[in-house]
Amino acid sequence: MPTPIVLTARGLKKSYHKDRIDVPVLRGVDLEVRQGLVTALVGRSGSGKSTLMHLLATLDRPDKGEVFFRGNRIDNAPRAVRDDYRNHEIGIIFQFYHLLPELSAIENVLAPAMIGQSVWSYFRSRSENRRRAETMLDRVGLLHRANHRPSEMSGGEMQRVAIARALMTDPKLLLADEPTGNLDTETGQEILRLLADLKERDNLTILMITHDDEIAASADVCWRMQDGLIHSEPGVHETPAFATHAA
Repeated sequence: MPTPIVLTARGLKKSYHKDRIDVPVLRGVDLEVRQGLVTALVGRSGSGKSTLMHLLATLDRPDKGEVFFRGNRIDNAPRAVRDDYRNHEIGIIFQFYHLLPELSAIENVLAPAMIGQSVWSYFRSRSENRRRAETMLDRVGLLHRANHRPSEMSGGEMQRVAIARALMTDPKLLLADEPTGNLDTETGQEILRLLADLKERDNLTILMITHDDEIAASADVCWRMQDGLIHSEPGVHETPAFATHAA
């Protein structure tokens, strides 16, 4: 019995304007992400993967097409609804971390709580928020670096902080855009092992963008993207997610 569909894209199209010329990036993308699985979206640089991720996260809007989360259309929802979706339902991991350089690790992890709550609500629950942030840092193995700033961390440590931040609001879906793309092979494998552990422990649903065929082949489900289109039906693998790297 297939697991429920968490996220759906239908007919997504997106173009950008350059020197008065429309440059098509997505040409009609259909995609399904099922609950509790790691879904990999693999393709070369420039294939439209990151643009698709931005649309799925409602960081941008499609020119045409629709995005549904748990059966409810989200791409054209009011701003408050889209903000709530990003702040509570999904977590986002970026290739280049996007940590705030002036904040410590724990302050970066706390950022979603600061954004998602009113000032009064945040300060009223600040002790609970800090305990949650400490728990997330501990789960990614970086509690001992809680007071260090990004400039004092390695790339792998910054990515772990970014993962802890993405998990701060207990999301149901994690969107990971090239989570190992800016790391060396050994550190990248550590991050994959961490994501695999989180998936198993929390039944977390993960959609991961990658250009690495080996990583994609280790996911539960793999879609291939080229020239703004998904060209193949998903491959479902019998091995656990990231089995090659998590062994």
